[in-house]
Amino acid sequence: MKHVRLYQNAPLKINDIFLLDEYGSHHLAKVLRFPQGQDITLFNGDGCEYRANVLSVEKRCEVKVIASTINHNESKLTLTLAQGIAKGEKMDFLIQKAVELGVSQIVPIFTQRCVVRLKGEKLKKRTQHWRKIIIGACEQSGRSIVPTLFDPIDFADFIEQDFGHKFVLHHRAQQSLLECEPMSQATIVIGPEGGLSDVEIEHAVECGAQPLLLGARVLRTETASLAAIANMQLLWGS
Repeated sequence: MKHVRLYQNAPLKINDIFLLDEYGSHHLAKVLRFPQGQDITLFNGDGCEYRANVLSVEKRCEVKVIASTINHNESKLTLTLAQGIAKGEKMDFLIQKAVELGVSQIVPIFTQRCVVRLKGEKLKKRTQHWRKIIIGACEQSGRSIVPTLFDPIDFADFIEQDFGHKFVLHHRAQQSLLECEPMSQATIVIGPEGGLSDVEIEHAVECGAQPLLLGARVLRTETASLAAIANMQLLWGS
């Protein structure tokens, strides 16, 4: 049987007996038809893995924590993705894969060329949806620290904040990653489907962002974001 990892937003300690949350219980009992008496892995974002025995698989599943270990699979590179909000499933895909590749923080940004202009309750629901995607990606990829998802923010407000060393991706830049000094912290700033405007790129550079070229070809936003993350992890992370 496939090993099960579930996120629980609660303190976890050895010998604790408790009920899984509604989602975890449903997934275990109804989706997986998981047998009583078997072990699963729990995590709550503190960097540890908790082995738990399933005591019952009723409407709310009861488990007992029986062991814990530190999870050492986090990257040594603290990486933030500041992503221009893309349409629908494309943004979902970006967030999921960015988490799998080891980003530490995700900042959705509204740029001049964003097609998506959510506000109020719709924006709140979309942000909650993205948080669920992040947790699901952590469960699948074996991560025990949940990346931080910031509330969506306008580009002009974001770029003036201190997120450490920023790289702004665009196809007219001159410098590649191979020419950069190794670092332990970085932020990737990238536009949505239409890219960042010239004004936004200029503003980013004025605020200290370093222009970055990924290659000779013009990449779609989802390709550029994930290629940049993968290459930075390869060079400076894990």
